[in-house]
Amino acid sequence: MLIAGDIGGTKTLLALYDAERGPRRPVAEAEFVSARYDGLESMVEEFLGPHRAKARAACFDVAGPVIDGRAQLTNLPWVVEERALCARLGLGSATLLNDLQAIAHAVPNLHADELRTVKPGHAQPRGAMAVIAPGTGLGEAFLVWSGSAYVACASEGGHADFAPGDELQMELLRYLRVSHARVGYERVCSGMGLPNIYDFLRDSGRAAESPALAAELAKASDRTPLIVQAALREPAGDALCRLTLHSFVSILGAEAGNLALKVLATGGVYIGGGIAPRLLPQLEDGVFAQAFVNKGRFAQMLEGIPVHVIATRAALLGAAIYGLRQMQTG
Repeated sequence: MLIAGDIGGTKTLLALYDAERGPRRPVAEAEFVSARYDGLESMVEEFLGPHRAKARAACFDVAGPVIDGRAQLTNLPWVVEERALCARLGLGSATLLNDLQAIAHAVPNLHADELRTVKPGHAQPRGAMAVIAPGTGLGEAFLVWSGSAYVACASEGGHADFAPGDELQMELLRYLRVSHARVGYERVCSGMGLPNIYDFLRDSGRAAESPALAAELAKASDRTPLIVQAALREPAGDALCRLTLHSFVSILGAEAGNLALKVLATGGVYIGGGIAPRLLPQLEDGVFAQAFVNKGRFAQMLEGIPVHVIATRAALLGAAIYGLRQMQTG
């Protein structure tokens, strides 16, 4: 059996898989609060329980680069190593994947009902595909055709320099440069980025802040959910929060278009992470698509590239797909 997991700073999903049942029908599955554990091994031991003797291999995805089988997690004080996992858990093999690389492994296997198209286009058979995922941070990955199958490649492109697309974004960059010597896309296009945009729009007088919301935000450990909820509140939503989402969607569209150019993603662009599924109407209203194709001489090429939002837990699925494949090939 394979133990697979999607390791997050807030929560971790673990599941046990049998080769005959495949990656979509886990034998057991559970969710854990990551911060309650001193490391991944103790969490996995608790999860496996009576199944421990049956587990032969493991595959876990983590947020951050995996170098020589080792990863230091971005949002947890954990260091995870393949060799240490094998030794403590009695496994024959353990594999660590970057979380976006895991999503990329899932992309060719996603069903139509697990996707929401936010920009139509015509995917080219065997064309490269790009994955971008605004969550707590901003992840990016891509897939290329090897001649017989797609190969999923990790990236840390979400930390590339933020390139403003208009005067408002130029002001946003200057605003953030006061407190950050360098501003990458993750600072403005992620869960941590939304409050940065909100603060800029508030402080620059683009829209007034609601006193009631300001009081809520002052008490919150994570302001992002409150900003999103206030923007989406019926019937009109909070004006400052709506403007924050508008700017966020435009920046996401621009960076998704940048990634499509960098890997020539004629096979399509896929948006993962926890934020995009909540913003489908905003992603479909034209702001995202306009920023995506606004690439000068390459606008026409980008017009033809479809963009889909992933509406399933693709990272865990991808880790299971890759782990089972490794078990079968030895």
